[in-house]
Amino acid sequence: MNLLAVELSALGFQAVITILLAAVSYRLWTQTHRPYFASWAGAWALYAVRLAAISVFLVTRDDWWLFAHQAVTGLTALLLLWAAIQFSLNRPWHRRYLWLAVLPVVWGAIAIFAIRDFVVGGITAAALLSAVTLWTGVVFFRYWRRTRSAGAGVLSLTFTLWGLHHLDYPLLRFLGSSVLFGVYADVLFIVATAVGTMFMVLSEGRHALAARATQLEQLTRLLLRAQEDERRRIARELHDEAGQVLTAVKIELDLEGRSEASEMVGRALAQVRDLSNLLRPTVLDDLGLIPALRGLCEDFTRRTHIDAALEAEDPTRPFSPEEEVVIYRVVQEALTNVARHAEATAARVRLATEHETTRLIVEDNGRGLSGDLTPHLGLLGIRERVTALGGSVNIGAPRGAGFRIEALIPAGGAA
Repeated sequence: MNLLAVELSALGFQAVITILLAAVSYRLWTQTHRPYFASWAGAWALYAVRLAAISVFLVTRDDWWLFAHQAVTGLTALLLLWAAIQFSLNRPWHRRYLWLAVLPVVWGAIAIFAIRDFVVGGITAAALLSAVTLWTGVVFFRYWRRTRSAGAGVLSLTFTLWGLHHLDYPLLRFLGSSVLFGVYADVLFIVATAVGTMFMVLSEGRHALAARATQLEQLTRLLLRAQEDERRRIARELHDEAGQVLTAVKIELDLEGRSEASEMVGRALAQVRDLSNLLRPTVLDDLGLIPALRGLCEDFTRRTHIDAALEAEDPTRPFSPEEEVVIYRVVQEALTNVARHAEATAARVRLATEHETTRLIVEDNGRGLSGDLTPHLGLLGIRERVTALGGSVNIGAPRGAGFRIEALIPAGGAA
């Protein structure tokens, strides 16, 4: 096999790689509609056209194909630079950028048909191509310095070396000589570019997911806070408005001696007070968390006849208002689950602070976990509240019997 056939085979292999990269980039663009994927697809497609043009030139030695190679090479470099700018700076397209596409075409025509000196034309064309490629490396370097993305670092190094490699065009490939060296080097740079792009895009996706998760956490906290504010408002209106009206009606009925009606109004008044207390216990705002939990357990025992005991150590640090609300709501929801599902006769609530972490345990002696492991809405609410403060929830059975909910809340989780 002669040298020309080997060179054409190497160029064909390189073209297959670039066409695959163009197809992958186009597929990513159709799925995500991110403009830099379209630019990468166009750049790699033009690169394949560039390889076809130089292959035909090596066979025919026709200057028109050399001109096509020069022009498409410049367009490819500019499109790769534009893709880097789109990705790193999120810059939108503007029609005034089109004049840049004219430069490589005009200069290719001047170098091939006007200067007609391969050394002069090759050196100037290589210098321009090298400058654009090095500029692309600078763009990725700035992005790497801003984000410390490993993929951007690979791309910065790759385009820098590729830009320096372009300078060997007039020195080592005079009229097509040493084509194999250039092809092998370009294949290495293309593969490195593909790997760096993949890592950079994946890193960008991870950062976007992390930012979205942070936004969701903030939204959850705002929703929980709004929920508590609404509960506080409704509880205040029930206590101040409906409670006062029912109290006045009961007094009037007592004065008129209508004991049966007064008793019915008294029961309604008690239900309103219980509902107000469930929505937002005043003792939580007036006396603090521990008295509120003690009152919650006592009220639970009175209403359900399930013995609920509170074991609470003196906290080693003050609880924030957000922590107090979350702990109270977790105990409230856990005891509600005990009454609804556990078939228990006793429940125990333990609260302690350990190494700047609050440990809350609610367990009962009921029937334990059933075959249906689908989480109840109450358990999902407990997990949502605790994780909003950066904590964790463990659910299981203590020593194979009953049901146990353990919540760990770090200090400062509500900051």
